[in-house]
Amino acid sequence: MPEISVKSRSFGESVIRRMTRVAMEHGAINLSQGFPDFDPPAVLLEAAARVMKDGPHQYAVTWGAANFREALAAKQERFMGIPVDPAGHLTVTCGATEAMMAAVMTAVDPGDRVIVFSPFYENYLADAILAGAEPVCVPLREGVSGSGDFGFDPDELRRAFEGGAKALILCNPANPTGKVFSRAELETIAGLAERYDAFVITDEVYEHIVYAPHRHTYFAALPGMFERTISCGSLSKTYSITGWRLGYTVAPKRITDGIRKIHDFLTVGAAAPLQEATIAALGLGDGYYRDLQDLYTSKRTLFLSALERAGLSFVRPQGAYYVMVDIDEFGAPSDTAFCEWMARDIGVAAVPGSSFYLSGPDGRDAVNRYIRFHFAKRDETLVAAGERLLALRDRWATRREIGRRETDR
Repeated sequence: MPEISVKSRSFGESVIRRMTRVAMEHGAINLSQGFPDFDPPAVLLEAAARVMKDGPHQYAVTWGAANFREALAAKQERFMGIPVDPAGHLTVTCGATEAMMAAVMTAVDPGDRVIVFSPFYENYLADAILAGAEPVCVPLREGVSGSGDFGFDPDELRRAFEGGAKALILCNPANPTGKVFSRAELETIAGLAERYDAFVITDEVYEHIVYAPHRHTYFAALPGMFERTISCGSLSKTYSITGWRLGYTVAPKRITDGIRKIHDFLTVGAAAPLQEATIAALGLGDGYYRDLQDLYTSKRTLFLSALERAGLSFVRPQGAYYVMVDIDEFGAPSDTAFCEWMARDIGVAAVPGSSFYLSGPDGRDAVNRYIRFHFAKRDETLVAAGERLLALRDRWATRREIGRRETDR
């Protein structure tokens, strides 16, 4: 029988999505895959109901319905602080997942190198492999920036560029770490990208979920960076519509022309009725985005307090809605085994950190050191998860004791 391609065998299934299936199997609270359990804004639901009756129900223009692109361009121009031409700069995609894939395939050729900060969102590795490129990891380490967050060493990044990188993928605010890159860090990246003539592909789906005093800086808005940047975004997190799969890219016309060709043959286009319905949300005023920040700031406080009560060590997120928890002290055989046990015996599902690493940085086994929770859930869901996590230490200690006794027999 013929073999499937080497490319399709060179990476595994999504660990995040697999952990959702594990959560469902054991009836665990799913804090693994990052989607809310609360409704989108009422204005969005009302518009969706209207559109389902009145249409449109057929193909939109491949790269996005004109009225949707105009509304999206106005919203992004307002926040990014740079001109966004709906006709020449915007491509609407089936979620940021497709936006990133189309961006990578537009920027690099087979054999090119792509820099990825590690830990990274798992899709980036697959994106590089599917494009025939070689991923090059630059580690983010706790405390490098002097503030306890995940920082990078500028010399390590420079060496990665010197190795011939064609592009860098930047997730900001970052999944899985919750890091918000400072303007100084972004300027370091910008200087190297310009010096070595590389693209920067940004994943900014958490642009509106940032915790004070941190601020989100759009990379494309830095001096001279728009011409070499592909900004990828999504409406999923901002409007709590992860199942609608509406994403987009913002890029100069010469790059957008390439993205649109690849997008056309990947998916043809995003759902026309959902584009129409979402126009109502794109017109929301600044108050909506302030309320969104307040909502997630409250959820972060609630869930981090629960982690503290459970005696767990974590790195405080600066943005997005994830938190990396350090499980090194538990001495688990692997982070995957720990997460599967936790879903089964504690009733809370997380993502093993190994899915965010290619290899452990600077001699420490970071691959098995972290797990990731998300807190984009109703308060009552987070409270219930916190109550269950209170039993984690005692039950893990009991499990290890039973294991020792069985080994001694």
